[in-house]
Amino acid sequence: MLDFNKRENPYTGEVLYSAKHESGLGVYIIPKEEYSGTYAIFGTRYGSVDSEFIVPGETEAISVPDGIAHYLEHKMFDQPDGSNVFDKFSLYGGNANAFTSFNITAYLVSSTANFEENLATLLDYVQSPYYTDETVAKEQGIIGQEIRMYDDNPGWKLFFNYINCLYKEHPVKKEIAGTVESISEITADYLYKCYNTFYNLSNMSLVITGKVDIESAKTVIEAGIKNNEPFNEPIEKIYPEEPKEVASQYVEKSMAIASPMFMMGFKDNDVNLSGDALLKKDIEIRILMRMLFAKGSDIYKKLYDENLINSTFSLDYTLQLDYGFTSLDGESKDPKKVYETILSEFEKIRETGLSEDVYDRAKKVIWGRYIRTHNDIEDLATTFMQYLFMGVDYFNYRDVYQSITFDDIKKRFEGHFKPQYSALSVVNPL
Repeated sequence: MLDFNKRENPYTGEVLYSAKHESGLGVYIIPKEEYSGTYAIFGTRYGSVDSEFIVPGETEAISVPDGIAHYLEHKMFDQPDGSNVFDKFSLYGGNANAFTSFNITAYLVSSTANFEENLATLLDYVQSPYYTDETVAKEQGIIGQEIRMYDDNPGWKLFFNYINCLYKEHPVKKEIAGTVESISEITADYLYKCYNTFYNLSNMSLVITGKVDIESAKTVIEAGIKNNEPFNEPIEKIYPEEPKEVASQYVEKSMAIASPMFMMGFKDNDVNLSGDALLKKDIEIRILMRMLFAKGSDIYKKLYDENLINSTFSLDYTLQLDYGFTSLDGESKDPKKVYETILSEFEKIRETGLSEDVYDRAKKVIWGRYIRTHNDIEDLATTFMQYLFMGVDYFNYRDVYQSITFDDIKKRFEGHFKPQYSALSVVNPL
């Protein structure tokens, strides 16, 4: 049974209904009655980095082929009767999809009508694995083509070459879909082993946002949860020890593109934080990225005025419990000059200091972005789940945000943006 707790966010007006089912499934509903659509995301704490683990109750570690999380996601759409679950969603007007990232596999559906039917379908097929050696072999050719497509994608190669510069051992450096060689080792037995481990409902959560009736959703969820004995302890995921040093500071590749592309950034070595401390680091780095690289910043203007970057320039921060990295990317006639200029400007900042006025403005912008997240039910649900799986309470955002000081920002700058933890990936035209 689901016994919902109600919690209000006084800063955004959101209300959160949360409950833990006896199966271990966490259910989180954020109703937004002013919206016409509803969005549900059913996710598991399982991604491409999780290729070695110990199942609760067992003692021996299991190693599985790279790319199996992504492979399993593909196979979940197959039904025992030979049909595809997308056909069922289409009957109810549901728009379904799925994704596999480094740490999450998620299945989602959005709709403006027949939400109960779409939710029931989502719950049913994600809990109904069907793998045979024949269907697994058939999928190998399909995913093999996808992998080859990624190999020909300049942006994809730029990104993973960059991560391979940053990381020596951590499996985040491995491509999410695996390799043609690794997926050839996947069998139905491997898929069932990973499914029965990571798709245990105690390792999963369901987040619903938008126009939703709590009681109707409760009825569908309770009826849709299949027998599933929860684990009494967490799954032990095994990762190799990662040194603080980067594997390499530079890599380049030539591909069929019109102008050079670059991605540079910094490896985050302040890892293994949790809860509010992890959220605080996330907000601090996003404030810093805004301070340093927004279009009005000194560094951006210098790079732009010297024709070293153009409108393709963008920035991001990837956060997880045991790894993280900032990234800056775009097109440039001289990627190495971009890299050298940024490191040089950072040295000047270490001498002159950061601007508190710029900090105040950037902090307000980050708060505005947080508020805008709540205007998009898909973004809200996905962000909520991503934080949830890292042990972060998204409803604590305002309190954590308010606790950040200018001194915190200065310390974060000194700790994160160190030249020895930086790297540059370049893709040049042929």
